[in-house]
Amino acid sequence: METKSILLSTSDYKFLTEHLDKAIMSDYNKNRLKNEVKNAKVYDDIDLPDDVVSLYTEAKIESTENNQQFVFKLVLPKDANIKQQKVSIFAPISIALLGYQTGDLIQWEMPDGIKAFKIISIRKLLEEER
Repeated sequence: METKSILLSTSDYKFLTEHLDKAIMSDYNKNRLKNEVKNAKVYDDIDLPDDVVSLYTEAKIESTENNQQFVFKLVLPKDANIKQQKVSIFAPISIALLGYQTGDLIQWEMPDGIKAFKIISIRKLLEEER
C-alpha cells in the first residue's frame, strides 16, 4: 500500500504536535501518527479541502472485508462519547483516519489484526454537534 502524505489543518497540526507525547495510545499508533504528522501537508484551516478527515468532522467508512459501515465524529478527548459516535482524536480509529480523504483506503489495527477500510464520506460537524 503506497503511503501518501496526510493533509492537516494548521490547528490540527499544532494540537497533535503539542499533545501527542502525552496521549494514551499503543506504541504502534503513536509511532504511526508521529510519522504521519511529520510528513503531513499542512494547510491554513480555511484552505483544508472539505473531504479531509480532521478534528470536528464525521467520517463514514466501510470495511473492505464485509462492507460493514461505521460512522465516527472526531472530537477532543474531553468531548468523546461513544453513544453519540464521538471519538477522541487520539482513538485508534481517529489516528487511522486523520488526514485522509474520501475514497482513500486506510488500515486500522483492530483486536483481531490489521483491517482495511475505505472512506465513503466526510462532513464537517456543525458547531452544535461538537
